[in-house]
Amino acid sequence: MVSQLSWKIGGQQGEGLESTDRIFSTALNRMGYYLYGYRHFSSRIKGGHTNNKIRIGTKPIRSISDDLDILVAFDQETINLNAPELRDGGVIIADAKFKPTKDDDINARLFAVPFTAIAEELGTSLMKNMVATGASAALLGLPIESVKEVVEQEFSRKGNAVVEKNNEAVEKGASYIIEEAGTLIEDFKLEPADGEKRLFMIGNEAIGLGAVAAGCRFMAAYPITPASEIMEYLIKRLPELGGTVIQTEDEIAAATMTIGANYAGVRALTASAGPGLSLKAEAIGLAGMTETPIVIVDTQRGGPSTGLPTKQEQSDLNAMIYGTHGEIPKIVLSPSTIEECFYDTVEAFNLADKYQCPVIVLTDLQLSLGKQTSEMLDFDKVEIDRGKLLEEASETDKEHLFKRYEFTEDGISPRVKPGTKHGIFHVTGVEHDEEGRPSENPVNRKKMMDKRMKKLENLQVTDPIKVQAEAEEPDLLIIGMGSTIGTIDEARVRLHEDGLKTNHITVRLMNPFPAKELQPHIDKAKKVVIVENNATGQLASLVKLNINQHEKINSMLKYDGNPFLPAEIYSHCKEVSN
Repeated sequence: MVSQLSWKIGGQQGEGLESTDRIFSTALNRMGYYLYGYRHFSSRIKGGHTNNKIRIGTKPIRSISDDLDILVAFDQETINLNAPELRDGGVIIADAKFKPTKDDDINARLFAVPFTAIAEELGTSLMKNMVATGASAALLGLPIESVKEVVEQEFSRKGNAVVEKNNEAVEKGASYIIEEAGTLIEDFKLEPADGEKRLFMIGNEAIGLGAVAAGCRFMAAYPITPASEIMEYLIKRLPELGGTVIQTEDEIAAATMTIGANYAGVRALTASAGPGLSLKAEAIGLAGMTETPIVIVDTQRGGPSTGLPTKQEQSDLNAMIYGTHGEIPKIVLSPSTIEECFYDTVEAFNLADKYQCPVIVLTDLQLSLGKQTSEMLDFDKVEIDRGKLLEEASETDKEHLFKRYEFTEDGISPRVKPGTKHGIFHVTGVEHDEEGRPSENPVNRKKMMDKRMKKLENLQVTDPIKVQAEAEEPDLLIIGMGSTIGTIDEARVRLHEDGLKTNHITVRLMNPFPAKELQPHIDKAKKVVIVENNATGQLASLVKLNINQHEKINSMLKYDGNPFLPAEIYSHCKEVSN
C-alpha cells in the first residue's frame, strides 16, 4: 500500500476527460484524501491534446509531482507525450482500440483496456470515460460503491436509466482491470484516508465564494480564460441573494459598470486575464481619480497578446502595479492558496471601501484552475468594513455641495450613496475640488494628488508576506508568489535533507511593496533565490527596487507555459548554494 501517488488522464479535448477527472477526484475527496490537480488543455473548444493530473495522498499536498504513477490514455498521442513522465514500475491504462505501444526505455506496465468497446456494448461510446474511471478506482483499491455514489449525483438529472448504465460501465472497467492487474493492485493500493470532510475546489471558485461572503451583489465581466469560472460561479449564486451578473460586450464595459455599481453603494467586482486588464486600464484610472472602490481579479496566463491562454505564467505583475496612466493609489494582493483566495477576496472588498481605491487580486492560471483540497473555511472570520461610507450627510448652504473629496488628515474623504440627503456632489474624471467641481488650479491639483497618494501611507493588510523561517541565518532564502508556494516547500524538504538551512517567503502584497517587512529576512540570508513564472524577473526587479543587498539575489525563471516542479527548484537552489 502507498500513502501517495499521481494519476493522469489524457486524450482529445471534448472526449469526457473532465467528467472522468471530476467523478474520480470527488470520490477520493469524500473519502478524505488530499488532492492537488493540474490541467493541461488546449486553447480550443474541441480537439487538441489535453490531460488532467491529480496528486493523491493521505497528508496535505500543495504541488504537482515530478513524476507519474498511473497514466490513463484515450489515444496514442497521450502515451507519446506523457509516458516519459512515468516512474519506473508505473502503469499505462490505454484504450485497446488504439493498439498502443510504448518506448522501450520506459519501464512501465501496459494494460490495454477496451474502454470504447465496453462502452459501445452498453449503448454508447460516450461512456468510455466511466469505464476508465472504474479501472482507475480498482487499480487504487478504492471501493467502487464510493465512485458509483458520485456517478449517481452527476447523472441523476438524466434519469435512473442513464445512472444505471454509467454505473455498469464503472463496474465493468473495475472488473477488467482487477482481472488483468491481479496482485499488482497491491503496489498501487492507497492507504485508507482519515474520512474527514474537506473542500475541493479551484481558486476561482474560492474567489467567487469570497465575493459572496464579502457582500458582493454585482459582477460585470466578459468571458476569458482562466477567469471565466468566477463569473460562472457567481451566475449561479448571486441571483439567490438578490444580486446579478452581467456578461458585458467587452472588458471596458465590465470595468465601467463595476465602477458604477460601487459608486451606487453596491459591492461589485470584475474579473479577467492579462488582455482584459489591458482594456480595463483607463477605467482603473477613472476609479482612482473618482476615488471609487473597485475590486478587480487578474488571473494571469501566458502572454503577450493572446499568447498561451491556457498555460501558466506570472507576467502581469508590472502591468498591475504600473499599468495605469497617471498616478493613483492602488493595492495589489497576491494569494497563494485556495484558502487565501477566499479570505483575500473578502479583504480586498474591505480595503477598496476603506481606502476608496482600486484593489487588484492577482492570481495565476495554476491557482485559478488547479483543483485542490482546502480545509473548511471559517466564515466567523469574515468581517465587513465599509470605511467612511456615511448613512447621512451634514446639511450645507445652497452655494456648496457635499465635500466628497474633502481634504482630511489621512487622505480618505467621506463617501455617500447617491440619493443620501444633503449628499449631492459633482463627479468627473478630470481633476476637481473638494466638491467634485472641475478645477485646473495648480494649488488644488497638488493638494488633491497629495491627498490621494497619502491614503496608503498607513495601509494595513493581513500578512503582507508569509514567512516560513526555521533558520536564524539561512544558507538560502527562497522567495516566490502565487501558486509556487507548495512547490518551493517541497523542494525545501529535499534541501534540508542535504543539510542546507533554508527559509521561504511568499510575497502577498505586491503594491505598496512590503519592503520594511522583507528587508530583515534578506539581510540575514547568505543567498536569495526568487522563483517566478516569467522571462524578465519581475518580482526580482521589484525586490531590488525596494530592497538593498542586490548582490545576494538570484533569479529562477520559467516561462514555457508549465508550472514549476519541485525537482527543478531543488536543482537550481542546490546549484546556487554551492
